[in-house]
Amino acid sequence: MSDQKGGNQPANNNQGKKQQKGGNLAGGGGTPPADDKKITSRTADYSQWYLDIVRRAELADNSDVRGCMVIKPNGYAIWENMQRAIDGLFKATGHVNAYFPLFIPKSFFQKEEQMAEGFAKECAVVTHYRLKSTNGKIEVDPEAKLEEELIVRPTSETIIWNTYKGWIQSYRDLPLLINQWCNVVRWEMRTRLFLRTSEFLWQEGHTAHATQAEAEAETLQMVNVYRQFAEDWMAMPVLVGPKSDGQKFPGAIYTLCIEALMQDGKALQAGTSHFLGQNFSKAFDVQFTAEDGKREFPWATSWGASTRLIGGLIMTHSDDNGLVIPPRLAPTHVVICPMGRSDEERAPCTAAAEKLAAAIAELPRDDFYGYQPLRVKIDRDTKNSPGHRFAEWELRGVPVRVEIGPKDMEKSACVLARRDIPGKEGKTMGVPLDVAPQQIDALMREIQKNLFDRAKKARDATMRTANSYDEFKQMIEQPGFIWAHWDGTRATEDKIQEETKATIRVIPFDGPKEAGQCMVTGQPSEKRVIFARAY
Repeated sequence: MSDQKGGNQPANNNQGKKQQKGGNLAGGGGTPPADDKKITSRTADYSQWYLDIVRRAELADNSDVRGCMVIKPNGYAIWENMQRAIDGLFKATGHVNAYFPLFIPKSFFQKEEQMAEGFAKECAVVTHYRLKSTNGKIEVDPEAKLEEELIVRPTSETIIWNTYKGWIQSYRDLPLLINQWCNVVRWEMRTRLFLRTSEFLWQEGHTAHATQAEAEAETLQMVNVYRQFAEDWMAMPVLVGPKSDGQKFPGAIYTLCIEALMQDGKALQAGTSHFLGQNFSKAFDVQFTAEDGKREFPWATSWGASTRLIGGLIMTHSDDNGLVIPPRLAPTHVVICPMGRSDEERAPCTAAAEKLAAAIAELPRDDFYGYQPLRVKIDRDTKNSPGHRFAEWELRGVPVRVEIGPKDMEKSACVLARRDIPGKEGKTMGVPLDVAPQQIDALMREIQKNLFDRAKKARDATMRTANSYDEFKQMIEQPGFIWAHWDGTRATEDKIQEETKATIRVIPFDGPKEAGQCMVTGQPSEKRVIFARAY
């Protein structure tokens, strides 16, 4: 499973610390800019820039419930598109969806010691089941105390494996390939919209297999499903590989992850896949009769990704003009802006816009858009200037804007403006209206590729190699990924984190096999790992 950090380790080791400027919204607060319509530049204050985009693009609001958020229609539309794409990838690999209870008996956590220890400080606990009114005041009824407390799910391994005990009897019941779309709660002291909230949305897969080899193949398959989604849909390049023992999910034998780099040079864990061995099947006494007649414990995996991906999308692609959304995930693909100074001037432009919108919607559906029609809006605003209207659509991240004015109508043409390249450089003038749909379709694919290539180039430019601990300490003050040798021990990993606030983000599968010495202890190291500061 994945938390908002992308993995099922505890999400917050800094509870109670002083809030940092702008970005850390404890209690749902935050520092609004002086001008409500202004977006702070990335260079001036990256945290505030992020919050400004979330707010101005109407993606989410702070909630009156401490640490929780309200996802607005624009933000939820992005999540729906992500959900649709990821769910399709899951089902293509044989998985099906189910739903399990929100409440988990406390005793279930006690059956898996690492799980209980890992999540103990984050759990919301239900102790009573009724309220009562006394003299007009609502209070908890002390006589309605539960015999056993219920945990509001921070993750579902325990209740799912307790359920699997009734589902798995024979090798014929395996593999069991289940995914759940739901919300979870992890009580946070320091929150940031999408990136870290006390309640968030996610999917969590939980599978059971007859053999260790099958479960490990599933673990690898699912981290590559996340890689495919991140790179092909989000246009977000990622590194793929195992986590260190200090960063893995409590209760896992090992954790695989995808790790991305945001524009400010901090890492974002975007999805995780865990090989759980037989830990949970043994904890809940889930056994099956194997083909040879012996009773065996099934082998387990879990894997997940959350609405934190929306935060990753924002921080990977957006600019000082606002949100930038890869076309494959855009709630609106095209906005058409008919113009004119009078109703008489606007009428033919609006008619052309309506005809063009219908033609775009009729373009052939293929996998690039998830076999959905292109989503088109016509901007019928007659009150604001063209510049104001264009800026608003740029702010919302619509990939392609079409401008149709009286002079364009004289040529039966339009102007295409691409969101990934602001200003005149991103405009194509005089596009004939009869071929505009095909050009828009081609432009969508070009934008998708450009966003990925640009993000990968920016990430790769930050990747450096440290050959000593002193060199590492200097490098970590600058944004980006650092390759360095590590002796493989938790003690060294903890020392580095304590002294530099950097963690081992991933041990990439495709990293160079270069033996050396740990930068801290001088002990042998088989290969370098990736360090960074992270969200």
